[in-house]
Amino acid sequence: MLPQEIIRKKRDGAELSALEIGDVIAGLTNGQVTDAQAAAFAMAVFFRGMTMPERVFLTRYMMLSGSQLDWSDSPGPVLDKHSTGGIGDNVSLMLAPAVAACGGYVPMISGRGLGHTGGTLDKLDSIPGYISQPDIALFRKVVREAGAAIIGQTSDLAPADKKLYSIRDVTATVESIPLITASILSKKLAAGLQGLVMDVKTGSGAFMPTLEGSRELAKSLADVATGAGLPTTALITDMDEPLASAAGNAVEVMNAIEYLTGAHRDPRLHQVVLALGADMLLIGGLVATLEEGFAKLEQAISSGAAADHFQRMVTALGGPSDLMENAEKHLPKANTILPILANREGVVHAIATREIGLGVVALGGGRTRAEDGIDHGVGFTKLLAVGASVSNDTPLGFVHARNASDAEAAAVLIRQAYSLGDGAPLIRPLIHDRFQGKGI
Repeated sequence: MLPQEIIRKKRDGAELSALEIGDVIAGLTNGQVTDAQAAAFAMAVFFRGMTMPERVFLTRYMMLSGSQLDWSDSPGPVLDKHSTGGIGDNVSLMLAPAVAACGGYVPMISGRGLGHTGGTLDKLDSIPGYISQPDIALFRKVVREAGAAIIGQTSDLAPADKKLYSIRDVTATVESIPLITASILSKKLAAGLQGLVMDVKTGSGAFMPTLEGSRELAKSLADVATGAGLPTTALITDMDEPLASAAGNAVEVMNAIEYLTGAHRDPRLHQVVLALGADMLLIGGLVATLEEGFAKLEQAISSGAAADHFQRMVTALGGPSDLMENAEKHLPKANTILPILANREGVVHAIATREIGLGVVALGGGRTRAEDGIDHGVGFTKLLAVGASVSNDTPLGFVHARNASDAEAAAVLIRQAYSLGDGAPLIRPLIHDRFQGKGI
C-alpha cells in the first residue's frame, strides 16, 4: 500500500493492520518512506493513538529493522531494567552488578543524557579507559564472565527507531505514548532479553511529571512488551526530589562506588535498587517471592559480591582494576567545589528537581544537543533530601564547577530550587504503583 494511504487511514482514526505498520517501518528503513511522510505518520499517531495490537506490531517491526542478539547459551536468565530518566538516577550502576551477584545476566544497553536528565553512558564514560561501546563479541564475553555489562546502543539494533526518533524530536511528537513505547521496547527486544523491569519516573524531575501520564506509560510498556514476548513489570517511582544525593557524571559514579562498598547509601536510592532488583529476580525465576528477592539482594550488596561484579565489569571493559579502592585517584574532578548555603532556617519542603538537572547542564555536565561534549567532573554532591532541617550556615549541597563564576551561578539556581518551610513536609510515596504485563 502507498505510504500516504496508510497515513490517511491512521489520520482518520482507523486501526492499522500488521502488514500496514510493517510497510511503514520497512519504508522508513530502506528510504522509500520520506522524512515528510514519517513526520506525518508520527503526527497522526500522536493525535489518534494506537490500540494495543498496533503498538505490539509497531514495536516488533522496529525491532526487526536491524539485528537481534541471541543469549540462548546463557547459563542463567538474561534480565534488564530501563528507566525513563531522572536526576541522581544512577540505579543501573548498582542494580546490574547486584542482580549479577544473584545469578542473573544483565546485558544493559543504555543511552546518553539529553535535556535535564542524565545518561548512564555519560556516567560510565567518566571512568578512564572504560569502553562504553564495545563490539558484540566483547559485550557477550563481559556479560558471561562478569554477569553484567553496561554499554551504549549499537547502530545495528533497531535502526528504524533511531531514524523515527530523530524525526519525532523536531516535529513535537516525542510525547506520544505509543511511539515512546515502541522506541524503548524495540531496542530491548532486539537485545534478546528474557525479562525486563521498567522504572517509570513521575514528579517534577521526570520526563512524565504527572502520575496519570506515568501510569498510562507504565501500563503500555508492560503490556506491549509482554504481548511481544518479553515478560515485563513496570514500577512507577518518585522523582519529586533527586534519587541519589549526587547529580552529575563522575560524582554519581563515586556515589555508586560508596553505595557498593558500604561507605554511604542514600536511603531512597537503596529502596529503589531493591524494589527493581527484586522484580528482576522474580521475573527471571531466581526467587519465588518479592520478599525473597529483597533478602537475596541485601545479602549480595552487604557481602560485597555486587561490588566485586561491578569491578569485574569495569576491568573487563578497559577501566582501572583498582577503581573500587582508588576511585578518587581515577575519576575526573572539578576545579572548584563550593558549599551552597541556605538563605534561611527551616525544613526542606520541596525541590524543583528538574532545575537540579538543568543546573548540571549549565555547569557543562549535560547536553542540549546530541553532539555536544560534556565535562564529566562537574555536578552536585551531598544534596539534602525533603524533610532535612537547615539553618543559615547549613549547606543544601556542594557544587563542583570549572571555576568560581560557574559555581556561584549554580549555587543561586540550587537555592531557588529548594523550598524551605516550617514544620514537617508532606512526604510522597517512593513507589507509587506496580504493573505486571498482561499482554494483549
